[in-house]
Amino acid sequence: MPPTFTLVRLSPLAVATLAALAVPPATAQPTDPTLERVVVTATRGSKAIDKIPGAVSVITAQEIETQTLIAEDLSAVLSVLAPSYAPSRQKLTSFGESMRGRTALLLFDGVPQSNPLRNGAREGYFADPSLIERIEVISGASAAQGLGATGGIINFISRTPREPGTRHKVELKYGTQGRSDDALWKAGYTLEHKGSFDALLHIGMTLRGLGVDGNGQRLGLEAVQGDTQDSRAGDLFLKLGHDFGTQRLQLSVNKFRLEGDGDWKPLPGNRAAGQLTGAAPGTPPGKPPRNDVRTVSLDWTHNDLAGGQARAQVYKQDFAALYGATAATTFQDVRIAPQGQLIDQSEVVADKAGVKLSWVRPDLFVNGLELTSGLDWLKDTSQQRLALTNRTWVPPLKFTSTAPFAQLEYELGPVTVRGGARRESAILEVDSYRTLAFYKNTAVQGGERSFSQWVKSLGAVWRLGGGWSTFVSYNEGFGVPDVGLVLRAVNTASQSVDKLISLEPVVTDNREIGLAWRGRLGSFSASAYDSRSDLGSQIRVDAATGVGSVLRVPVQVKGLEFSGEFKPAPDWTLSASYARTRGKTAALPDTPLDVTLGARSQGPDKLVLAAAWQFASKGNVRLQATRLASRDINVGRVVGTAKLEEHFSGYTLADLAATYGTAWGDFGVGIENLFDRQYVGYYAQSNPAGTNDDYFAGRGRTLTLSWRRSF
Repeated sequence: MPPTFTLVRLSPLAVATLAALAVPPATAQPTDPTLERVVVTATRGSKAIDKIPGAVSVITAQEIETQTLIAEDLSAVLSVLAPSYAPSRQKLTSFGESMRGRTALLLFDGVPQSNPLRNGAREGYFADPSLIERIEVISGASAAQGLGATGGIINFISRTPREPGTRHKVELKYGTQGRSDDALWKAGYTLEHKGSFDALLHIGMTLRGLGVDGNGQRLGLEAVQGDTQDSRAGDLFLKLGHDFGTQRLQLSVNKFRLEGDGDWKPLPGNRAAGQLTGAAPGTPPGKPPRNDVRTVSLDWTHNDLAGGQARAQVYKQDFAALYGATAATTFQDVRIAPQGQLIDQSEVVADKAGVKLSWVRPDLFVNGLELTSGLDWLKDTSQQRLALTNRTWVPPLKFTSTAPFAQLEYELGPVTVRGGARRESAILEVDSYRTLAFYKNTAVQGGERSFSQWVKSLGAVWRLGGGWSTFVSYNEGFGVPDVGLVLRAVNTASQSVDKLISLEPVVTDNREIGLAWRGRLGSFSASAYDSRSDLGSQIRVDAATGVGSVLRVPVQVKGLEFSGEFKPAPDWTLSASYARTRGKTAALPDTPLDVTLGARSQGPDKLVLAAAWQFASKGNVRLQATRLASRDINVGRVVGTAKLEEHFSGYTLADLAATYGTAWGDFGVGIENLFDRQYVGYYAQSNPAGTNDDYFAGRGRTLTLSWRRSF
C-alpha cells in the first residue's frame, strides 16, 4: 500500500505565507536511486509526492487489476486500498460510501463526476474499470479541484498508450458462485496506437446475474436506489492525442450505460425477526434503474509557455440516473390516483460544462520559487423529475461558478513550503416552482443565491534524510449542501429561494500532521487530522416516512490513518493499513456536538492486512483480509422524528487473487469472501432508518476467472 499525503491546489489573486513542516505519503528524498519517484497530477501540474504537504494514496494499474479480479467494482477497490474510504455498498447506489466522515469529489481525467446540487449517490459508476490506469486519492478537505471536496479528491485516470506501434488487447472474465443465474460475464476489446498520433479505443460489456450470500440464499435486490445485480453495462471510450513540438492536444469521449435487466424483483425481509431482504424471479414495475453518462473532454498542454507549463481543459458531461419505480409516500397525489396506488420513479439529470486553466512557472524570480495560477469555470444544471407522471420534484438548479486561484511554493534544500488561496464565486438560480402534493403543493418563489468564499491552503514538507519525511498542512474545502433535497421538501407558504438559509455553503478546514519513511525494505506513512465545519450539512431521515431532510449543524471529525508495506524478501510483500474515524455533530443548531456521525456519513474503524508473493516472473498471488470494527452509537437518541441509534456487528472478510502470464495470454483467478462468511453489510446493519426492503447480506464466496491477451 502506498503511503499517503494530501494534495492542494490553490487560488486567485492570493499569495501565501507559510510555516510548518510537511511530507509526502509515498516517497522520500531520492537518496537511493533505486527507489521509484511517485508523481501526482491532481495538483494542477505534475508534482513529486514527496513535495506535497498532505495525505495521498496512489493506486496503481496492477493493484486495480488485482482488486477487480476479486470484485468488478471500483468502490470495492477504494474500500480495500484507500484507508479512509468507507465499506462498499455492493450496489449501484453509493449512499454511505464516505471518506473521512465527509463527501469526496470524484473525477475522471479531471472531469468532475460528483453532483453535489442533487446528490443521488449514483456518481460512482461512470466508466468501465478496465479503462482506469491509476487512482489518485487525496484525503481531507481540498480546494485543488474546486467544489465538493470536503472529504477529499478521488481522481480516476484513464489509460494512455505507452509503447510505439499498434497493439490490441482482448479481455474475457467470468464470475460465479455455482448457482443458476448468478454469473458475471465480461468482454472487452482495447486498441492502442502510438506514432505520429496516439489513440486508445475501448469497447466493453458486462452482464451480471443475481448472487447469493454465505448461506446460499439469494441476495437482496435494491430495486429503487439501484443495483449492479441483474444488470448489463456497456462502455465506449475513445482518446486521441497529438504532440506538436512542446504542445499536445488530446480529445476524450466516453459513453457509459448501466441498466437493470428487470428479471428479478425484491422480496422484503423482516429486520425485527432477522430475516434478510431477498429476491425472486419476476418483473418489477416501471423501467429498470439505469445510469447513463456521456463525457467529452478537450485538453491542451504547452510545456514551455512564458517559461512555464500551461494546461487548458474544456469538458461537457451529461449525466442521468433513473431510479426504480415505487409507490413511495412522497409520490402520492390523489388528483392522479387513489392514495397509496400511485407508482412513479424519479430521475436525476445533471448537465455540466466547464473550463480549467492552469499555468505553472518554476524558478520565478529566484531559484526554487514556483508559481501555480489559473482559473476554473463551471456551469451545472441539475434537476430531479418523476419520469412516469412527468412531474417536477426538484426544479432546474442553475449553478455557475468562477474560481481564480494562485499558489506559491518555495523549495529550500530538504524543505518545501507552499501556500495559496482560491476565490470561489458562485451563483445559484432557481425559477419559481411548486412542490409535490406530499409537501402540500407549496408554491416557492424563485430567486438567486450567490456565494463568495476564500478557500486557503498552507503547508510544508521536511525531508529529514534516510528516507524519512514529515509534513504539516492546513487545507480548506468548499461545498454546498444537497440543494435539491432542501428545495423539494419546502412545505411552508411564502418561501423564496433567496431566503432559504439552508443553502449557505459548507466550508471545511482540515488540519493534519504526518510522518513517512521509504527505503529498500518497504515504506509507511501515518497521519492524524482534525476536520471542522461550523455550518455543516447532515441528512436526517424521518423514521415513519423514510423522507430525508437537511440539517445545518456543525461537524467535527478527528482521525488517524496508517499504511505501509514490508519486503522481507525480494518476492514477498506484506502490507497493512488502518483508519480510525471519530465524527461528531449536533442534534440541533446551537447545541453541543454530542451526536456521533452515523453510517451515512462515516465508516467504521478499518484494518486491512495483505501478503503478496511473486512466485514467478509473470506470476503473482495476493491474500488479503479486511476487518471492520463493531459500532454502537447514539443509543436511545431521537431528534424529532429521526432515530439516531445505530448498531453494527463487525466482521472480517478474506479474499484471494492470482495471475500468471503465458505465451497464450495472462490468466487470473480471484476469490471474494474466501471463507464464505455470512454477514450483513455495514450500511445495511447500521442504517437507523433501515426498512425491510434494505436489510441486505453481503456476497458469499465468489470465483472469478479471467483471460487477457495483447497482440
